[in-house]
Amino acid sequence: MTTSKKTATASQPPQATANSAAVTDAQAFVDSHRDEGTSELFGITELCREFGITLRALRFYEDKGLLSPRRINGARVYTRRDRARLSLILRAKDIGSPLSEIKRYLDLYGHQGEGRAQQLSYVIERTDTEIAELEKKRAQIDKTLAELRVINASCRKHLEARLLADKKSAA
Repeated sequence: MTTSKKTATASQPPQATANSAAVTDAQAFVDSHRDEGTSELFGITELCREFGITLRALRFYEDKGLLSPRRINGARVYTRRDRARLSLILRAKDIGSPLSEIKRYLDLYGHQGEGRAQQLSYVIERTDTEIAELEKKRAQIDKTLAELRVINASCRKHLEARLLADKKSAA
C-alpha cells in the first residue's frame, strides 16, 4: 500500500502532490468541524457537486467578490453563509440577473443580516420592474401570434382554393 502511494506520488508533478495534500488537509479540517447531522463547513468539491457547477465557476464567483471562502493550507473552505450565497447567485442567474446586480443584492445583506429589509425592498423593486417588462413582452408576443395565425389561416384557404382550381382545370 505504501509503495503504490509512493509510486503514484512520484509520477505526479510536485505541485499536484502539494495541492492534493492541501485539499486532503482542508477536507480533514472540514470533517473535524462538522456537527452531527449538520455541515458547518464545505469543501470546494462538495459545493460543486451539490450545485452542479464547475470548480472554475466557483472560483469565478470568488474572483468577482460574490463568495469569500476561508483558506486552510491554501485550500478553499466554504461556510453555510457561502453556501447560501451560492444558492442565491445561481437562482438569480437562472432568472437572468447580471452579476453586478447579484453582487449589489448580496452586499445589501451585510455581515449579520442588518440590511435584510433593504435587500427585500431591492428585490421587490427589481422583480416589479422585471414582471412589468415580461408582461409587455408577453402582450407583444400574443399580438404577434394572433397576427401570424390569421395570416396562416388565410394562406391555407388560398392554397386550398388554388389546389382545388388546379384539380378542376386538369380534369
